[in-house]
Amino acid sequence: MSSSSSSRTAPHEIWRGIRQTVRTDTFGGILLLAATVAALLLANSPAAPWYVGIRETSFGPEVLHLDLTVAHWAADGLLAIFFFVVGLELKEEIVAGRLRSPRVAAVPVIGALGGVIVPALIFVAFTAAVPGDAVRGWAIPTATDIAFAIAVFAVVAKGLPPALRVFLLTLAVVDDLFAITIIATVYTDDLQPLWLAAAVVPLVLFALAVRRGIRHWWVLIPLAIVTWGFVHASGVHATIAGVVLAFMVPATVTPRARVQVGTDADGAPIHDALTAHFADRFGPISTLIALPIFAFFSAGVTVGGWDGLTAAFADPVTLGILVGLVLGKPIGILLAVFLLTRIPAVRRTFELRWGDMVGVGLLAGVGFTVALLVGELSYGVGSLEDDHAKIGILTGSIVAAILGGVVLALRARRVRQTGSTPPPEGAL
Repeated sequence: MSSSSSSRTAPHEIWRGIRQTVRTDTFGGILLLAATVAALLLANSPAAPWYVGIRETSFGPEVLHLDLTVAHWAADGLLAIFFFVVGLELKEEIVAGRLRSPRVAAVPVIGALGGVIVPALIFVAFTAAVPGDAVRGWAIPTATDIAFAIAVFAVVAKGLPPALRVFLLTLAVVDDLFAITIIATVYTDDLQPLWLAAAVVPLVLFALAVRRGIRHWWVLIPLAIVTWGFVHASGVHATIAGVVLAFMVPATVTPRARVQVGTDADGAPIHDALTAHFADRFGPISTLIALPIFAFFSAGVTVGGWDGLTAAFADPVTLGILVGLVLGKPIGILLAVFLLTRIPAVRRTFELRWGDMVGVGLLAGVGFTVALLVGELSYGVGSLEDDHAKIGILTGSIVAAILGGVVLALRARRVRQTGSTPPPEGAL
């Protein structure tokens, strides 16, 4: 065998490398950013009619009200996959992870609550006096985009305590749980209880199947699709179906519901829970397909040149979102954490520095995916308010990412220079 042939990388090794790259936080954020930039360029170029035409093209059966535009399919259908993965992560955290201990979970949970309340109050303060339904978008600046925030953190925060990433991830997941609850309760119009009751049947069958360890796609995916279709027909936003389905998946290893992932030193099998197995399988689909396509069809706002930007930033909707994300998020998170950690029992279980927390609080202002969805639900796709909301979301997210990235990069640089963690000038 020649040296050239022996040095070639086997196809399975190449595929394994690709899979590992796809699962990285940085790759997901870059792909999402690329889809957003592409949408903005197309929407503000001579190709705008083509882009809008595709986005507004309708297809699908009229049964269950599924004759939807491409943009709605992306928001209602593909985002359900994203929320399914988020739901799996959230259930794992509640059952077997960081959220299992109330004392440990209290800090990011209360921090997330503060990061919801303060931005919402700021938005209401900007829009309360505006005629019409401007205040309806109060929930837009309350969400944190997991993919973008974790991607920025992965790039700039090398060397900072691992617990900081844990805090940010938990904060973002709980933040999304609040957002899901808001979507289900506030942005649900014309509720159809019969369709919602019908969704229970395939949902229960799905739950029974996964609890018996059934992992065949031809069993689970049809049940999931039917559940999603019935939830969509009920008037509840269909992405909620993804979360509910995820919560049906067992997060503990049982004799039936388990997946062998390897063997230990003695050759005994090592098993993992189905939540981890499904997250591993559907995570790349969410990263490679669901989120980029949603961003591509949702972020394409026509700016309208300098006059359009001037009009947008004169709109209280845009300003409320921008200030809510950039200032409201960190203020709400840090204030809530500060008040909670005055309790001695809580303070002893969470040891992070305030300087690091400032960076994470700023980074939590990257509110992209869910914020865009809430904007569309608040004002309607293509409306002037929705376009201005998108400008506020994009601008606020960029500013928050830059500020948070700079703060964390400086903190990480300090750690590398000193060769240790920063001095405890304000450890939590």
